Amino acid sequence: MKITKLVILFNYQKILLGIVISILFYALSFWINFNPIILLLRILSVLIILNIIASLVASYILYDNSDLYELNSLKGIIDWDKTKNAILVHASFDPLSKRLEEKYPDLNLTVCDIYGNRHEHEKGIETSKKIFPPNPKEIKISPDKLPFENQSQDVILALTALHEILDHQKRVLFFKEAKRILKDGGVIIVSEQFRDFTNFVFFNIGAFHFLSQKQWKKAISEAGLKIVSNQKITPFANMLIIK
Repeated sequence: MKITKLVILFNYQKILLGIVISILFYALSFWINFNPIILLLRILSVLIILNIIASLVASYILYDNSDLYELNSLKGIIDWDKTKNAILVHASFDPLSKRLEEKYPDLNLTVCDIYGNRHEHEKGIETSKKIFPPNPKEIKISPDKLPFENQSQDVILALTALHEILDHQKRVLFFKEAKRILKDGGVIIVSEQFRDFTNFVFFNIGAFHFLSQKQWKKAISEAGLKIVSNQKITPFANMLIIK
């Protein structure tokens, strides 16, 4: 429940606004004498509450009750015991690096925070950093220029982070840089929610925070890379295996 609680913290203003609007619609329905409007207001009131509940349930399934941060589905794709150098890219939120370092003490893991992402100045970020303290070796990166040598990395992990690269050309540049620093036979793992029907149903306009599958494919293809596998983690997120 740790991450779901953070989702509530980050979005509490929107949640409270939705509850207030729902209550107002329901209360207003008692002041209206026109039956179709009464029914409409009460339906909208219920739908708003149901959408808030649905988005929180979906967040729990995605973040706290899935393989998103467990990486079990990577068995057969990555042999962590034989992996020397890896990069973990995040956007001011890192629940994974400590776990990886504890599980694989011989892994040379570099943790990278995308500089200038939208989460940096959110009020809840200080609380999230108390729950998941930043890695002491963490570095800030500009996504279009990665500070690593050519063909130096075995694995690049980017979990729910790269949608924070808002400009398409910068996304292309990130993947070109990733291609440059990746060893022959190396792999890029990108886990993201898509701007699709399921996420619209559960997250409403929040789905616009993410990119469509078509946008991901376009950026990856233009960088000269290929998606070799597209796996569903949950109904709300996909894991792209890129080589």
